[in-house]
Amino acid sequence: MESIFQNLGIGLAVAIQPINLLWVTIGGILGTIIGMLPGIGPASGVALLLPLTFKMGPVGALITMAGVYYGAMYGGSRASILINTPGDGAAIASCWDGYPLATKKKRPEAALAISAIASFIGGMIATVFMIFLSAPLAKLAIKFGPAQYLMLYLFALSATASMSGEGKVIKGFVAMFLGLMISTIGIDSLSGVHRFTFGLMELQGGIDFLIAIIGIYALGEVFESLKSIGKGKTKIQKKFGRIWITKDDWKRSWPAILRSTPLGFLVGVLPGTGATMASIMAYNQEKNLSKHKEEFGEGAVEGLAAPEAANNAASVGALIPMMTLGVPGSGTTAIMLGALMMLGLQPGPLLFSRTPEIAWGVIASMLIGNIVLAIINLPMAGMLVRILSVPERILYPIILGLAFLGTYSISNTTFDFLIVIGFGLLGLFMKKSGFPTSPMVLGAIIGGAIEEKFRQALTISNGSYAVFVSDPITIVLLVLTLGSFLLPLFKKKEKKA
Repeated sequence: MESIFQNLGIGLAVAIQPINLLWVTIGGILGTIIGMLPGIGPASGVALLLPLTFKMGPVGALITMAGVYYGAMYGGSRASILINTPGDGAAIASCWDGYPLATKKKRPEAALAISAIASFIGGMIATVFMIFLSAPLAKLAIKFGPAQYLMLYLFALSATASMSGEGKVIKGFVAMFLGLMISTIGIDSLSGVHRFTFGLMELQGGIDFLIAIIGIYALGEVFESLKSIGKGKTKIQKKFGRIWITKDDWKRSWPAILRSTPLGFLVGVLPGTGATMASIMAYNQEKNLSKHKEEFGEGAVEGLAAPEAANNAASVGALIPMMTLGVPGSGTTAIMLGALMMLGLQPGPLLFSRTPEIAWGVIASMLIGNIVLAIINLPMAGMLVRILSVPERILYPIILGLAFLGTYSISNTTFDFLIVIGFGLLGLFMKKSGFPTSPMVLGAIIGGAIEEKFRQALTISNGSYAVFVSDPITIVLLVLTLGSFLLPLFKKKEKKA
């Protein structure tokens, strides 16, 4: 314990140097802006910084890249809350209650404030966890093999579908299977067979889940509002209050933040899971535990606070396997791992023993970075909230422009414009028909990983399905999965009783 505080002192001495304070501020601002742009995401932002890292030095480079990473978690929710367009996958869950809170309940100030507060608390607590729990959690992450990951993915899917709301459970599972079907489009990586490509070369690489997200949420919202544009049916908000929250908002939010932060952190530590899954699992957890279930999807403050805390915690957790084991926990940390190696550093235990000033300097900078981001984001929210005062006939073309720009930036092909329009129409149909979109989106995101882990697990076990109940982790996750399937039935019986 004493050595931890000594190393943290070394890290703080590095982090508070003026040049490093400048780098963490620049990284945080860039990350926030990148997070707000649909389809860009933190991985692209970090990749753009790679040419500059050679002149920054190892500490400055890592501090800036880390700042972009968790800064994007702050920024991603801004577009979700104000225009129902997630900046990246991690901000999906912020659409479900953040956008209704800003528009239906006319409380954009509270939505942006609770987003910044939850992000700050989640990031700070997760950084403290990182300081004290890096080594044991890295060992836990090693124990997760293909079978364990498969069961974790299945649990996340079943929990999301089963919590679709009263009377929508069957529709939730239908949406989930639709998402899994979308994930199979393209060339099968094992057999090379073309699946659902309809002879189109553009579909051979599959459909990027970000394109599906942009279409369903951004274009779906625009399509739904087409009838009201220019007819004066929607009242434009002209007056805005102070960017802060009420005592009741805080009372409902802080338990959700404290529950979601450890969950997001643990999910982030597991390589390959990421902040998207963490935020959706946190949202499901709060929806299940909340006394205000009927408000979820209509602007529940805890429905926004939970995923915001979780995705920031997950971004911190993802750095643990990269720094302690040399195993990237997400796409962004994979790029950071490459940058480390290009700078002549070897990630892993030796990074902490041989160059503690670098490893602990980055960790200490995250404490400072979260404070900087909170200071930046609250005044920025006061400016961003004015977006809602823009008339629809002007705002919606801007949203469409951002959506198509984000779509093109993902794969640099105009064919994806047709795909994103198709998903926009699908999103409109699902909204009109009462189908929940969250199970479909999650299915599209992790469907490929489920197939891959299933095959890997059976290969390792020589085709034996016993591998899926081979240890306590898989058994517990299997029980949780079956429990989430049965939960709606128990609730139905309890309501009848």
